Amino acid sequence: MSLPRSSCYFLSLICILSSLYITPSLSDDTSYAKSLIKFKQSLTNTTMLDNDWKEPLVQNLCTSNKPNWIGCLCLNGSFVGLRLENMGLGGVIDVESLSELPLFSLSVMHNHFSGPFPKDINKLGKLRSLYLENNSFSGEIHDDAFNGMKAMRKVVLGYNLFTGKIPMSLLKLPKLVDLEVQNNQFEGRIPDFWQGNLTVNFSYNKLEGAIPDHLSNQNASFFFGNNNLCGKPLQPCKPKKYSISKIAFIVAAVVGIALAAFIILFLICRKREKPLKYKKSIDKYQTEEPNYKNNEYGKLYFVRNDRERFDLEELLRASAEVLGSGSFGSSYKAVLFSGQAYVVRRFRQMSNVGKEDFYEHMRRLGRLSHPNLLPLVGFYYRKEEKLLITDYVENGSLASHLHGKRSPNQPGLDWPTRLRIIKGVAKGLAYLYKELPTITVPHGHLKSSNVLLNKKYEPILSDYALIPVINKDHAQQFTVAYKSPESTKNDHVTRKTDVWSLGILILELLTGRFPANYLKQGRGPSSDLATWVNSVVREEWTGEVFDKDMNMGRHGEGQMLRLLKIGMCCCEWDIQKRWDLREAVEKIEELKERDSDDDDDYSSYVSEGDLYSSRAMTDEGFSFSKA
Repeated sequence: MSLPRSSCYFLSLICILSSLYITPSLSDDTSYAKSLIKFKQSLTNTTMLDNDWKEPLVQNLCTSNKPNWIGCLCLNGSFVGLRLENMGLGGVIDVESLSELPLFSLSVMHNHFSGPFPKDINKLGKLRSLYLENNSFSGEIHDDAFNGMKAMRKVVLGYNLFTGKIPMSLLKLPKLVDLEVQNNQFEGRIPDFWQGNLTVNFSYNKLEGAIPDHLSNQNASFFFGNNNLCGKPLQPCKPKKYSISKIAFIVAAVVGIALAAFIILFLICRKREKPLKYKKSIDKYQTEEPNYKNNEYGKLYFVRNDRERFDLEELLRASAEVLGSGSFGSSYKAVLFSGQAYVVRRFRQMSNVGKEDFYEHMRRLGRLSHPNLLPLVGFYYRKEEKLLITDYVENGSLASHLHGKRSPNQPGLDWPTRLRIIKGVAKGLAYLYKELPTITVPHGHLKSSNVLLNKKYEPILSDYALIPVINKDHAQQFTVAYKSPESTKNDHVTRKTDVWSLGILILELLTGRFPANYLKQGRGPSSDLATWVNSVVREEWTGEVFDKDMNMGRHGEGQMLRLLKIGMCCCEWDIQKRWDLREAVEKIEELKERDSDDDDDYSSYVSEGDLYSSRAMTDEGFSFSKA
């Protein structure tokens, strides 16, 4: 079993550097810091670096193995590399600035870099590992890109847009042990890699030809998705097809021999007919080919490289706990021998697309990376059944915290916690809308049971972007998107459908009431909660809407009312009047836990006696009525 990427990352780094003895001076660290600031200037969206990477310079970049600047890697008090992952960075990798550093490892995985492969990367002569995975780098990589990098051990380029041939200079890296170029558009033949103990991943490119013999012991899944690859560990290469002229020449050459031998063979064989030797070989091949396909379908396919690898048999042997049975299928908690826990979702209504489209959609989801999204780890494919594997989140769902039984001493979710939850939900939705622009409903099933909470009560969205692969009749019967007014009235969903679901979630969070229509099968709007809120706001004191378990204080009432207004604007029946997601997210981001002392708007929301009135809501100029 392989270790998780994070563990392998540091273990390999320690092994690489264990023989080095580096004692940086203060002047060294000052020089390194200046180079890092220079490097930062070539980047965009550096918000996560701004607090540390600035003047005045720190005295030491590292304290033992702990960095004093975010993103730095340290070993025994020495700066040894950069790990700038999941920071939203873009711009250019300024190799000139980096060449001034003792850089042994460089990782910019899961960011927004684009354009060509970093120019003159081989100027980083000490580099042992390079991680560029999950960006938008594109174009060809020059054949000599890695010339002279004799210390390089790991090259990870997966999930980008690289084209052209795999650079031959990779063959000149004597210490190379890990090469990952999956999910790009590389073409041509795989070079004849010779390095011992080399692990590769060439899956889902445009490669062709025979797999080199030295790589025949690799896992077959590392070559999937290349239509014209053959040879071990894939199917055998078919014999070359000769031209008609060559065939005629060969036939003419053997006809004489065949005629001469025919009489002899006839005399030998007429008494006893024997099967031709090659017949068994053909029969064997015909029975083995389906087995190969079954093996392919029977394996787990991983869409992330930062999780441990395990096979289906190990998953089946894991201790399992039934978590529940929902509209899509059953969920199980599986704890592997290593102690790592995963959730396995079983789906039977996922034959809306073919195998290749399903694989591509799952790989697309695997490339998503956001703190408010539950990452897809892997999947298992069979035509009649699919398994989706995700991380396990211990603290349960928002629905269980809002509506489940609590112990006598367990408090409910207070207002600051609920505000942080809805802000995180909004950020996760905004990310989905940005990364999945071609999907009409990027989430499609947003409800409180699909909002998980980690130990810090930060929200993590699950069950997102599954409508494209779910059978349409099943999706229409069970998914939240098809309970929106536009689906009921006009039989279609739009980019604003998720906004309706967000509005219902806001109302549920504020009122503590569960939208009962979500429990009903079939189509029909989840308007019961929204209608109730509207009636209370217009006919009674608005203060009756809010869940008493929020322990709301007077200083947060104005902010709660603002969120209530946002929820109702998201639940507008008229889709033309309904807010779009961008406006909803912006308004949610403006909310605070407490009202400001000089908040002029607060007085407009509060009637005499510090209670909200329906007039205050209707005076704000929005309507909530069925179109």
